Amino acid sequence: MLTHLYIRDFAIVPKLELAFEPGLTVLTGETGAGKSIVIDALALALGERAESGVIRHGATRAEIAAGFALPPAHEATRWLKDHDLSDDGECLLRRIVETDKPSRGFINGRPAPIQMLRELGEYLVDIHGQHEHQSLLKREAQRQVLDDYAGLGETVTALAGRWREWKALEERLAALTRQTADREARLELLRHQVRELKALGLKPDEMSRLEEEHARLANGAELLEGAQAAAHTLYDDDEASVARTLARLVNKLDALSRYDPKLGEMQTLLNEAAIQVDEAAARLHHYLDALELDPERLGWLESRLAEATDLARKHKVRPEELPAVAERLEIELNDIEDADGNLAKIEAGLKDARASYFTLAREVARKRAAAAKKLAAAVSARMQELGMPGGRFEASLTPLPDGEATAHGLERVDFLVSANPGQPVKPLNKVASGGELSRVSLALQVETASLGRIPTLIFDEVDVGVGGRVAEIVGQQLRALGRSRQVFVITHLAQVAALGGRHMQVAKRNQNGATLVDVRLLERDERVQEIARMIGGVEISQSTIAHAEDMLARASA
Repeated sequence: MLTHLYIRDFAIVPKLELAFEPGLTVLTGETGAGKSIVIDALALALGERAESGVIRHGATRAEIAAGFALPPAHEATRWLKDHDLSDDGECLLRRIVETDKPSRGFINGRPAPIQMLRELGEYLVDIHGQHEHQSLLKREAQRQVLDDYAGLGETVTALAGRWREWKALEERLAALTRQTADREARLELLRHQVRELKALGLKPDEMSRLEEEHARLANGAELLEGAQAAAHTLYDDDEASVARTLARLVNKLDALSRYDPKLGEMQTLLNEAAIQVDEAAARLHHYLDALELDPERLGWLESRLAEATDLARKHKVRPEELPAVAERLEIELNDIEDADGNLAKIEAGLKDARASYFTLAREVARKRAAAAKKLAAAVSARMQELGMPGGRFEASLTPLPDGEATAHGLERVDFLVSANPGQPVKPLNKVASGGELSRVSLALQVETASLGRIPTLIFDEVDVGVGGRVAEIVGQQLRALGRSRQVFVITHLAQVAALGGRHMQVAKRNQNGATLVDVRLLERDERVQEIARMIGGVEISQSTIAHAEDMLARASA
C-alpha cells in the first residue's frame, strides 16, 4: 500500500509531505482548491507522461517521491526481485522533471527508465477517473479479473504451459522438415562441424582458465623479474632491505622510549609493519619457487586459444559459447540421421500436445462463460445502486477465428458497459465521462474485492452527478472496499466524506502574492466543520453542524 508521498515544486505546491494508512481516505476541498494535484503528482511518480509545465512557477525542477509497503508474496515484490531492485519489502518511486532536461526516474534509489516506473506502477496503484493509468482499461487485465473471479488462476497457468509445449513441438517439427528437404547436404555439413568441435573438445569453463594461464606464461619473464626485485627490496638486500631498515628503526625507538614512553606506540606499529614485510617476503619467495616458465606449454596454449578463436569465428559466436554450439549441433545431427523415427515421434507428441491444450482450453471457455454471466449480473446490479438506472455491464467472450489459439485460451475477453438505458454496450474506454467510468470501476472492484491484485485504488470523480441516497451508497461501497484494500476518493459530497476512515482537506492559500496548496489531516471537530461546509455552503448554521455531527456518528456506528 501507499505509505507516504513527497511533492516539491509541482504545479502550485512548493513542498508537501503526506503519510497514509490502510482503509478509506477521503480528500475534500472547495471547487478549484487543487484536490486532483495530489493524484496528478502520484500519477507522475507512477510513470505518466511529464511536461515541463508541471514545474511550479519560479522553480527549475519538480520532484515527486512515493513510498509503498509490500508483502513478500505480492507481484510487485517479485517484479523488484526479478529486476534486482528489491529492498526488503520497501518500494520508493521517485520522479524528477526539469525545465531543460528529460525527466528522470528512480526505483529504490537506483536510476530506472520511465517505462519501468510505469510497468511497476501497474502492480501498485489503480487510478479510476481521467487518468490513463487505470489497469481495467487494458484487455489483458480484464481477462485476468474474469479468470480470478472464475477461480481459473492455476488452470490458465497450466493452459499456458500446454500452449508453449505445443508451439515448441511445432517449431521443432518445422525445423526437422526443412532440414530433411536437403538432408544429405545438411548431414555432411553437420558431421564436419561436430567432428571439428569434438576434436577441439572445449569444456564449458575452459576458456577462462586457458586465458588466465596464457597471460601468466606469456608475461613470465616480467613476473619473475618483478617478483625477484620486490623480494630483494623487502628482504634479500643485506644492506638496505625494508626488513633490515625496519629492524634498525625498531631498535632505535626501543632505546629512545626509555626517555619518552610515547615512542613505544610507534615502536609497536613498526614491529607490526616488520611482521607484515616478513610475511610478504616469504610469500614472494614461495611464489618464485612455484613459478614455472615453460615455453612448450605456452606454445600449446597459444595454439589451443587460436584454434578455439578460429572455430568460434566460423560459427559466429564467442569462444566460450562453443560447447553449447557443439551440443546443439549434435542434437540436430542425431535428429536428421534418424529423421523418419524422429518425425514420427514429434508428430505423435505434437498431436497429443495439441489435443491436451484444446481439452483444457474448452474447459476454461466453459468456466469463463459461466463466470462472465455471474459477474455481469452482479456488477449491473451494483451499477443500479450507484445511480446508473438501466446501466448494464457485460463480460464479453469473443471466440478467436478458426485455427487461432493463444496461451490464455480460445476467446478474447472484453468488458463492455452501457451507462444509460437504451444505449448499446461499449468497451470501458469508450464510456462517456470519468464519473461514469469511476462508478462502473467501483462496482466491479467491490464485486471482486477479495480477488484484488492491486493494493491501492484511487477514485476521482466517482460521485459526479449523484446525490442523496445514491451518494450514501457510493460511500458505503467505497468503505466496504476499504476493508480489504487501501482506497482514496476525491469527493465533493458530504455523504461520501462522512464514511471515510481518514479525512484530508485540500485548500489554497495566498503567500506573498503566490497561490499555494495545503493538504492536512482533519481531526474530529475539523471534520464536522468541513462536512458542514459541504452540506451548507457559505452559511453554516447550527442545524447544519448538527447534521454533520449526525452523519459522522452514523458512519462510526
